[in-house]
Amino acid sequence: MATATRALKLHRFAKSGHCHRVELMLSILRLPYELIDVDLRAGAQKQPAFIALNCFGQVPVLEDGDLVLADSNAILVYLAESYGGSRWRPASPVAAAEIQRWLSVAAGPLAFGPAAARAAVLFGAPHDVNVARSRAQNLFTVFESELAKRPFLAGETATIADLANYSYVAHAPEGGVSLARYPRIRAWLASIEALEGFVPMPASPVTEAS
Repeated sequence: MATATRALKLHRFAKSGHCHRVELMLSILRLPYELIDVDLRAGAQKQPAFIALNCFGQVPVLEDGDLVLADSNAILVYLAESYGGSRWRPASPVAAAEIQRWLSVAAGPLAFGPAAARAAVLFGAPHDVNVARSRAQNLFTVFESELAKRPFLAGETATIADLANYSYVAHAPEGGVSLARYPRIRAWLASIEALEGFVPMPASPVTEAS
């Protein structure tokens, strides 16, 4: 397991859950890091200087010395493998597969459900907010069922599976998706927030579903 000898650089948008999951990992691992804000509204992510870092023109981007890495879930894997030991991404095939399952949830149902609803409400993203909210509610029903079996998504302790899913679940009410009906989700969120090194994502006004 490596030790960071200089600050890692995180190019981010502060209210992006994709960026927050990386910042959360950096903070929990107690790694030195520098936050570099990218002005998405001004289109900074589409300018040549940023495209040179990520050809897809998306945040987050992590710089670790000469390494430049994009995609939030890929960055979580890198940080866990490089600096977290087996704590955050156990090496056994079964554990690795279970974590990958939840990373896929974060990139799929989470992104097209609660994250999309929030993006539509807060940023005017062109998503059907009612469809996104319905997807979110279906997803949260699954979360409740899975969290009845164990305290964290992929096992008895927190892993990158939890960090990948935390931010957009915690901030789902900003997209008009209430968490009132999901006590196990709320307990799981509280467990993540109790982790040493936890840092919150900036809050936005909560929206009532129409």
